[in-house]
Amino acid sequence: MARLKADVPFVHPDCEITDSQFGRYTEVGRGSRVAHSTLGDYSYCDRYADIANVEIGKFSNIASYVRIGATDHPMDKASLHHFHYRSADYFDGATHDEDWFAHRRSRRALIVHDTWIGHGAQIRPEVTIGHGAVVAGGAIVTKDVQPYIIVAGVPAVPLRRRFDTQIAERMMALAWWDWSHDRLRAALTDFRQLPAAAFLEKYE
Repeated sequence: MARLKADVPFVHPDCEITDSQFGRYTEVGRGSRVAHSTLGDYSYCDRYADIANVEIGKFSNIASYVRIGATDHPMDKASLHHFHYRSADYFDGATHDEDWFAHRRSRRALIVHDTWIGHGAQIRPEVTIGHGAVVAGGAIVTKDVQPYIIVAGVPAVPLRRRFDTQIAERMMALAWWDWSHDRLRAALTDFRQLPAAAFLEKYE
């Protein structure tokens, strides 16, 4: 019996989920926090991921201790400290600054299909990670990552292409991530055994 289900995400213990939506066959690793985000079909995060304000596509592989959409402190004001926007925690009769929290939630990251975000990586707000891209462990991504590019470092820079441009374009046109669950199952042996070019030749 398959462990993951189409109708309900598999959420491990000690997770904190706020205002988020989950697609089919999704999984949230132990101790993770997911807030104001969408996790697309077949995507998962491993243990202790911290994910906020992001649209995540299908088949995204998010390793442990990844942080996506880290929130900002107001650097243009007199103080960086959150006493002036989490004010109700400090002062009787004060309220939180909801405008500031709305501003934070508006700065959304986008991670599209078939991506791999390595252990301990960080994706900053308003960054897009393209189809098939790989973010190396420990990288801090401050700029958009093009499809099928591998990035690494602090700040992250392109390391190499995962596929050449022609293969990448053909893979995006094939868009296998939109296939039905049954079609994925039927092609499982080819996903396991065929190199990308041979896979394309068979299924285009």
